[in-house]
Amino acid sequence: MQTRTNSEGPTAPARGQPSSRMFYGPLELRVGWRLLIFVVIVLSLMFAKAALIRNLPHSSDQAISYLVDKILKFAVILLATWIMARIEARTIADYGLPWRKMFGHRFWKGAAMAFLGLTAFLTLSYFFGVFRFGEIALRGNEIWKWGALYGVGFFVVALEEEFHYRGYQLSTLTKGIGFWPAAIVLSAVFGFSHLGNSGENWLGIFNASAGGLLFCLLLRRSGDLWMPIGFHASWDWTQTYFYGVPDSGHVLPGHLLAGNFFGSRWLTGGTVGPEGSVLLTLLVILFWLGISAGMPKAQYPVGMASK
Repeated sequence: MQTRTNSEGPTAPARGQPSSRMFYGPLELRVGWRLLIFVVIVLSLMFAKAALIRNLPHSSDQAISYLVDKILKFAVILLATWIMARIEARTIADYGLPWRKMFGHRFWKGAAMAFLGLTAFLTLSYFFGVFRFGEIALRGNEIWKWGALYGVGFFVVALEEEFHYRGYQLSTLTKGIGFWPAAIVLSAVFGFSHLGNSGENWLGIFNASAGGLLFCLLLRRSGDLWMPIGFHASWDWTQTYFYGVPDSGHVLPGHLLAGNFFGSRWLTGGTVGPEGSVLLTLLVILFWLGISAGMPKAQYPVGMASK
């Protein structure tokens, strides 16, 4: 069988062979087959992960169990992406995760945006009469201990979720249907993944999906996943640790301030937290307008550059 090569991916069979056209496009393996291979690899590794977890010592601490699960999920997605990168003659950086830029200025810029945005949301809620910041709930070394623990934990959560939903799958689907259609599809999946959260409602699902789309915009404008990862990690850290408000229906111990919502659920989000509030919908819109106006377009990762 005759083949030809291209600079962006694996070899592709020559045209004119009907059996080959089913699997290959003009240059490389078709998007649908690549996604199918990726999903099969991920599912196989997830079964292996489940078997590994069953053989690990069980912890009575739900936070530790959750974090271990997130670390292993990230390992699964990373390994599956590495396998596909080898097949496609690319690198992990081509799917939005250049390691040399970890904790660079984009990460911290995203973190600052999230902290200031959530602070603005809670301040607005305070003036609407539905939120109190509360008193400082920690003292001494407890402040730094819990702050650091949550910082590490939420970095892991953000790394896993951003690379899961906006890494290989977004990159590859973009090659088939374009960036924004792919972003809408995967952001909707990201939003519906929140269905199991305590007290979740339709507005919370919508806002989670809109937040996922906002992360796609940050990726599009910054050129890699580190700004969305910084934003995501900081948002969770600021909710859970700094202000002590519900994060996707969870209120955890060790928070700096004892924040408290009260009043209309459509303003406060109820037990699910800010993501269930109409005020957060407005904040996401403002974020979108500000990022669109203030951030120039960047050089996208290779896998997202064609459309």
